[in-house]
Amino acid sequence: MTETLFLTSADVDDLADPADYVAAVRDAYRQIGKGAPAKPRTMLYNRDPPGMLTSYTSVLPETGAMGGYTYSAGFGAGDAWFMTPLFDAESGEPLAVLDGASMNPFKTGAAGATAVDALAREDATEIAVIGSGAQARGQLATTATVREFEAVRVFSPTAEHREAFADEFADRIEPRVAAVASASEAVAGADVVITATNASEPVIDDGDVEPGAHVTAMGQYNPKKNELPPELIARATYVPDIRERAAQDAGSFLAAVEAGLVDEDHVAADLGEVVAGEHPGRTSGDEVTIFDSGGTGIETAAAAHMLYKRASEKGRGQTIEFAPASEALTGK
Repeated sequence: MTETLFLTSADVDDLADPADYVAAVRDAYRQIGKGAPAKPRTMLYNRDPPGMLTSYTSVLPETGAMGGYTYSAGFGAGDAWFMTPLFDAESGEPLAVLDGASMNPFKTGAAGATAVDALAREDATEIAVIGSGAQARGQLATTATVREFEAVRVFSPTAEHREAFADEFADRIEPRVAAVASASEAVAGADVVITATNASEPVIDDGDVEPGAHVTAMGQYNPKKNELPPELIARATYVPDIRERAAQDAGSFLAAVEAGLVDEDHVAADLGEVVAGEHPGRTSGDEVTIFDSGGTGIETAAAAHMLYKRASEKGRGQTIEFAPASEALTGK
């Protein structure tokens, strides 16, 4: 038998701040850029009852960990659960099983923040956020740690939601946060634009995104849904989290392909290649860059390992046992 740590959300939700997530995730993408393996998500849909089972994985040899997410959404309960298995990258033994709920917005946000750090202009000072849910909050909390931003404008269709978002961050981050009445007002003059919505159609206009801006889009990973207009994809340096995901479920990219504005060669690099220095990313001050984030095992395994190490040091969690395959299959 092998002892493995089981960690609930309550065990880990106070163990790291946004900057900690960014540091762990940035290093994970560097490892991927140097050749460590990661695969896009696998999604299985069920019709009756309607639901989705999703999984994705990565191996981070330098971190010493491998793992990812398996999660269900919908089915009879109409909810979702995030399960994160974590393994030792050298021995293969299970290290931990984490409830991935509380870390989800921060580990996903850390991927976006890593992209901002790698692709946005060094003098970026203004952020536009489109969306006001948990993922938008995670994106802003982490992104605010990678530059000295001065102002944030948030738009969400429901006035109460965007006002609550602005109020929440008023004392949480340094830059001023204001709720505005339209996406165009939020994006105008923004150096960094974050879209984190569940929309099926573009939530910003191409003409509102100024030269030199960086865009992080993370609300959709469905081939039939796109947060960004095809024209914006076409004029930008396009960087997905995993290169092969672009043709699989990156809806904004696929919409631009369908419109005949780009082909699959329009993918400049994946984020790991930029972080590792294998691709320059931004090459000019007036270049528009896009990071298309669909969620990967990269940030998941990195964040889970960080939380596992800190929880172990603090004596948190419960020990459970796993039987190795040799024992389970032979009965010895």
